[in-house]
Order: sequence, then structure tokens, then C-alpha cells
Amino acid sequence: MHVTHDDPGALRHACRSGAFTLPTAGHAGGHIQANLMIVPQADAFDFLLFCQRNPKPCPLIEVLAQGSREVQCAPGSDIATDVPGYRVYRHGELVEERADVAALWQPDFVTFLIGCSFSFEAAVAEAGIPLRHVVQRRNVAMYRTNVACAPAGRFSGEMVVSMRPIKSRDVARAVEISGRFPQAHGTPVHVGNPRAIGIADLMKPDYGDAVEIRDDEVPVFWACGVTPQWVSQRSRLPLCITHAPGKMFVTDLKG
Repeated sequence: MHVTHDDPGALRHACRSGAFTLPTAGHAGGHIQANLMIVPQADAFDFLLFCQRNPKPCPLIEVLAQGSREVQCAPGSDIATDVPGYRVYRHGELVEERADVAALWQPDFVTFLIGCSFSFEAAVAEAGIPLRHVVQRRNVAMYRTNVACAPAGRFSGEMVVSMRPIKSRDVARAVEISGRFPQAHGTPVHVGNPRAIGIADLMKPDYGDAVEIRDDEVPVFWACGVTPQWVSQRSRLPLCITHAPGKMFVTDLKG
């Protein structure tokens, strides 16, 4: 049975116990959800600079002190256990997915929480604009693009975007609503022809699940916090830990 978690603390505890392992879209509506990037301290300054230079895909919510696992905007949390799924990359290769990363924790780890477009979805839905991946209980479709990010130190690569089919008459409204959430990527980066940003086939997302685009709809693309995962691969970072796509850390902050 599908259970929707409205309370962010309860959702984090369900992740910690292993009871919740699904994408977090549609849960804890109105609360800010965050993408996760954990790197050794040696790479932390360059990544902070990368985020500052690329605020659309990487809007910073919080940076934890070196070695810390408790998120200030989610008191009592544990960043090593309270996400529904984690990915571990070494030298640019995805080496494993894990339910938690407590056993891998290092005292020099620095954690970055980056805004997620799931945070504005409740406001869009409340405006009467349905989101198909939420309705169908799927992960949002995400694609690598040919849009270059501004490099910083060893970090360089292209932007990843998330896509939502929106009825043509609702596009302007969806743009206006998402623009109220700069910490959740804000307004879209592209509307319409996917080939213009290097996407060959919308039915073959690089991350997440494909969804139907109907005749009266257009694809709308938002910058995506999976960008650091792709950039870490392109940059062959020795080690980083991220959330599994669509499986966010849910904060106590209200959007």
C-alpha cells in the first residue's frame, strides 16, 4: 500500500529504519527537499565554488561542518541514514547503491544540501496543474544536456535537467510559480524542443522514469540537482556520495 508521509521528521525516520525507500516526490508537501553531495574536505572548496558559479542547478541550502552528520535545518537528523537511497562514486564510476552510508563515513567528509525542484511541486499542483510523475507515482524524468556549467577547480561538466509535461495554457503559470522558489532551481531553463539542449529522445531519460507527453502539452525543463552527480563523473572525482536520483533529503524548512 502506498503511504504518503506528510511530516518530514517521520519520513526521515522511515528512511533510517529502511521502511521508506521510494522517490520523495509527493511527500512532505510544502517542505524543502534537498539533493545531496558529500565530498572529502580536500574537494569541498572547489565544489562550494562550483555551486556559487552555477546557482540554477546547484542552489545551496546548507553546508555542514567537516565530519558533521546532523543537518541544522532538520534537528535530530543523520545525513548518513535519512535519505531513501545513496549512490557512491569512485574515480567517476558508480560503484554501489546503498540504503545508508554510515559504514563509509569519514571524519573529513563535508556535506552539501542543494535545492530540489520537488519543493515547488506542491504549489504547482495546488494551482490545478497536475504533474504526471506524481500522479503515476514515478520518479521524475531527468536528462543530461549540452549546456555547459561554469567550471570550478576540478569540477566541470554539463547541466542535468528535470522535465515535466505541462499543458500549453499552463506553462506561464508554472513558470511564475516555480520562480517563487529560487532555492529549488526557480524558473525553467528551457521550454519546448528538447534537441535544442542536446536531448535526443524524451522517452529515454538518463535518470528517472519516462512519462507520456500529450498533444496539448509541451515539455518544460528545470535545472536539476543531479547535475553534481554527472559533473563528479565527468571530473573523475576520487570519491563522492550522493542521493539516488529522485530520493531526496527532506528538511524541516517550509518552501
